Amino acid sequence: MTEMQAIAITTPGGPDALELTTLPRPVPGPGEVLIRVAAAGVNRPDILQRKGFYPPPPGASPLPGLEVAGTVEALGPAAVGEVGQRVMALIPGGGYAEYVVVHYRHILPIPSGLSFEKAAALPETAYTVWTNVFEDGALSKGETILVHGATSGIGTMTLSLGHAFGAKVLGTAGSEEKCRVAERLGFFTCYNYREEDWSKLICDEGGVDVVLDMVGGDYVARNLACLRQGGRHISIAFQSGMEGVVSIPMIMQKRLIITGSTLRARDDEEKARLTDQIRQHVLPKIASGEVAPVIDRTFALKDAAAAHQHMENGDHHGKIVLIV
Repeated sequence: MTEMQAIAITTPGGPDALELTTLPRPVPGPGEVLIRVAAAGVNRPDILQRKGFYPPPPGASPLPGLEVAGTVEALGPAAVGEVGQRVMALIPGGGYAEYVVVHYRHILPIPSGLSFEKAAALPETAYTVWTNVFEDGALSKGETILVHGATSGIGTMTLSLGHAFGAKVLGTAGSEEKCRVAERLGFFTCYNYREEDWSKLICDEGGVDVVLDMVGGDYVARNLACLRQGGRHISIAFQSGMEGVVSIPMIMQKRLIITGSTLRARDDEEKARLTDQIRQHVLPKIASGEVAPVIDRTFALKDAAAAHQHMENGDHHGKIVLIV
């Protein structure tokens, strides 16, 4: 069989822009492996791409999907791997399909006992949190981190990794119900940002060492206000605005560090380096059960539009996964 089922974006727009179609099966090139996809994670950047705001990097598949789990189907020239091996992978695109190709240095073995469903929910969030919170943000044992969007995939992964490495995790969410869910999952405190002045409350409790921000806009100044001396502010999205006003004297007086990054456009060497870091530091904690994704709901591949609508409704707690 040389064809496959995949979800394509017909034209930028709403969830109905996602269409199940038949495409040629990709062929692994030098250094690449072909993965038969069993499950694929759904992420906020997929929605942005569907709307036309987040194009894939040059050379990447135009199909949405940034993380998959499945089995190695074939090896390209000079690729290292084993046909039949259960793997998960961070990819620049193409995950909403029965098959995808990825560089062999960007795959990770799935620990024994971990389902494809859970494995597919790990790469995008684990890589994002590791590189931003632990590499750039230098979160250490005994420190406290605030993450906005506590019940999102990023929020729940920050909680899991934070606890695994001995940090205290605070969060914000947009309803009392979500805040209580977050606290049941393990957040020390979750603030209802619609009803509480979370920045003041956190300042009153002594502040935090790191903020992982996906909101942007006026949240940036409020985040900086609740950082302790030597605190680190990390931006990974800007759902409420691309610009924020900050106090330079505050940054100087508190010796704050402001940083941020994107993951998708990083080159192959950088992604290979990150994969090695995940393999060394995070994979053992996944294997032991210390780090695990929170799965909200699964959808069949053909129902990708419904999965996107579910994410946009904002009622999910954890990750949404497509079963291929």
